[in-house]
Amino acid sequence: MTPKEQYDALYERSVEEPDAFWLEQAQLVDWQRFPKQALQYEKPPFAYWYPDGQLNLCHNAVDRHLEARGNQTALIWVSTEVEREQRITYQALYRQVNEMAALLRNLGVGKGDRVLIYLPMIPETVVAMMATVRLGAVHSVVFGGFAAHSLASRIDDATPTVVMTADAGMRGGKVIPYKPLLDAALEHAQSARPQVVVVNRGLDPDLKMGEGDTDYHSAVAPLAGVEIPPEMVASSDPSYILYTSGTTGRPKGVQRDTGGHAVSMIASMKYIYGVGAGDVMFSGSDIGWVVGHSYIVYAPLLVGATTVVYEGIPIRPDPGIWWSMVEKYKVNCMFTSPTAIRVLKKSGPDYIKKYDFSSLRWLFLAGEPLDRQTHAWVSETLGKPVVDNYWQTETGWPILSNFAGLGLMETKFGSPCKPSLGYNIRLVDSQSGAQLGADVKGALMIQPPLPPGCMTTIYNNDDGFVETYFSRFDEPLYATFDYAMYDQDGYYFIMGRDDDVLTVAGYRMGTREIEEALCTHPAVAEAAVVGVKDEIKTQEVVAFVVLTGGLDNPGAESLRDVVSKEVGPIAKPRDLYVVSGVPKTRSGKVLRRAILAICEGRDPGDLPTIEDAAVLDVIREAVGTG
Repeated sequence: MTPKEQYDALYERSVEEPDAFWLEQAQLVDWQRFPKQALQYEKPPFAYWYPDGQLNLCHNAVDRHLEARGNQTALIWVSTEVEREQRITYQALYRQVNEMAALLRNLGVGKGDRVLIYLPMIPETVVAMMATVRLGAVHSVVFGGFAAHSLASRIDDATPTVVMTADAGMRGGKVIPYKPLLDAALEHAQSARPQVVVVNRGLDPDLKMGEGDTDYHSAVAPLAGVEIPPEMVASSDPSYILYTSGTTGRPKGVQRDTGGHAVSMIASMKYIYGVGAGDVMFSGSDIGWVVGHSYIVYAPLLVGATTVVYEGIPIRPDPGIWWSMVEKYKVNCMFTSPTAIRVLKKSGPDYIKKYDFSSLRWLFLAGEPLDRQTHAWVSETLGKPVVDNYWQTETGWPILSNFAGLGLMETKFGSPCKPSLGYNIRLVDSQSGAQLGADVKGALMIQPPLPPGCMTTIYNNDDGFVETYFSRFDEPLYATFDYAMYDQDGYYFIMGRDDDVLTVAGYRMGTREIEEALCTHPAVAEAAVVGVKDEIKTQEVVAFVVLTGGLDNPGAESLRDVVSKEVGPIAKPRDLYVVSGVPKTRSGKVLRRAILAICEGRDPGDLPTIEDAAVLDVIREAVGTG
């Protein structure tokens, strides 16, 4: 069978016979009690996968590999910030996880309790996650870029028994204190004060330990050799809470289950990423984001692979650092964001081509729409398959993807290919909810029940789960909040957030359409477009472009003409600015709302996830409002 024939058969079975299909996939997991039922769906849209199954995530990710591959490297930690490398075998990881689990248990953590993890990209972060689920507890990893008040809101929502933090992290050569931010957050928090455990890396000479704070390394030293049996939990019990970025008001904690999560992670590695035991996977993300949860930590460990954990940025010490790591560690599968590739594109292909990456089978990209030009550039530069895939924090694994594990179907630049297994995709009119055909842009929805591994609810807010994701139309469909279209071959193209839509003189168009048009010009490395208020036209298009290194500035009028040609005269930007960078979150998403606020003379507000706040001044200077 061809890859397409294999995909068609698997996909049809996954949506037409979901119970039988997902029970088969459950065999990939080591259960204490194997489930007899795949899905309990008596209270839509709440789906309970493998309701009669029992298991432990840490056992599946660590213990089950000890006999066959205890001496294999489980984790390679590389830090270009502190210039260190550490390799941890599965056996060593097992020892460290047991020691930390013993510490957490001594501090009162038990089944169902929450442990908030506020740590940088260090091995202890992975160990903390594993130790938490070993006890049957629930971890909530908070990205290190969050400010004190944002951290406080997450503490109040999760009410953790223990918070794990560090003295500091590092980014771009700068020390970022963590403990002072946590102390300030605990001052703001309204909930009961949790126990605090501090990993002292020796980066902050001014570290102040509070009364009752625990030094991690001192506390685990007496626990060497202790073994903590994994606590078996029900499949539907939560494994973790992950707060989505950019929330306002009450934090929105995506809650993941245990059994469905384990099955989806292993199945996605088998079918989508083509990664198995002994392979090496490098995901250029942060553990504080969903890509880090799924494809730095859980999926690689669950299948017995080696995962690379990187503390650093992709251009330091130079833009070749990631590719040098691919060569050194014989990486088989790499995963990062389109933004990271656009950053590297600015530096040109030489930094990539100087390294031997013959071990690399394919590169996966996700996190935002991948434009055709970047897709083509990186494919040509690498000479390897580049797979776009589309998903969300809420789903935990791809909604749309190609399938390396099946041999890969035809690639279409700019398309994340086809629906993943179990995802019953619906493309509908954004106003009426009527189903749409090929080559028509509409709202991308998913027919529930959501497949295993997707969020089961918003933590402590079932009503918010229904209202946020399933109340858009009379028919309960899960809203992705993205626009898309599909072609005659069934390939999907993501057109951008459905709130990133401009209305210019009565015409509606997506920001991504204009950005992609600008990126067709060889001199443009990336673009960001916003719609500024206009009394006559409702909105006017304003564009910001970052030029490719080594090429001349083609001029604003030339770039406007490209938009006019590719999208239409109505989309031609009123203003177009060449800038050195655009503001983004550390996960690579462009902060269009911050750009828009500056363009309209407003304060962009608190941006706890911004990668480089100095870029806001670049935008201010360009538009003359700063």
